[in-house]
Amino acid sequence: MARIAKITLALLLLSIAGLQFIQVITRYVFEIPMMGLQDILIYPVIWLYILGSVNASREDTQIRANVLEIFLHAERAKQLQLAIADLISLAIGLWLTYWAWNFAEYSFLVGKESPILYIPTFYADVALFIGLSLMCLFTSVNILKRLKGVFSTKIRTENA
Repeated sequence: MARIAKITLALLLLSIAGLQFIQVITRYVFEIPMMGLQDILIYPVIWLYILGSVNASREDTQIRANVLEIFLHAERAKQLQLAIADLISLAIGLWLTYWAWNFAEYSFLVGKESPILYIPTFYADVALFIGLSLMCLFTSVNILKRLKGVFSTKIRTENA
C-alpha cells in the first residue's frame, strides 16, 4: 500500500509540475495563454492535497500540537492521551465524512461542470469523501495500535 501511495502522489505531483510548466511556457514565452489549463489543473491539485493528507494519516505523521505530551512521562499515559485524541479526531472525521458524502451526492445530482472545458466537478468533489473515509479508516487503525500499547504497557509493568 505504501508503494501505491508513493507512486500515486509522485504521478500527481509530476502532472501538476508539467501542467504548470506548460502554462508558463505558453503564457510567457509564446504569449498565448492556454484556455482551460486551470480547469484541468484543479483536479490533480485537489487529489494531491487530499491523498497527501490520507498518506500522513496512514503513516501517522500528521502535524500535532500535543502540549500535554510534554508533561506526561509514562509511556502508557502518552499512549492513552494519543488514543483519546485519535478518538476525538475519528468522531470529527466521521461527522465530516457524512457531510462530504452529502456534498458529493449533491455534486453528482446537480451535474456541475468546469467553466471552460465542461469537465464534471464531481471528480474533484468526490475526493473529499474518499479522502475523509480513508483518513477515518487509518485513524481507527491508529486507535487500535495505541490501545494495544496502553494495555501491553500495563501488563508489562504489572508483571515486572
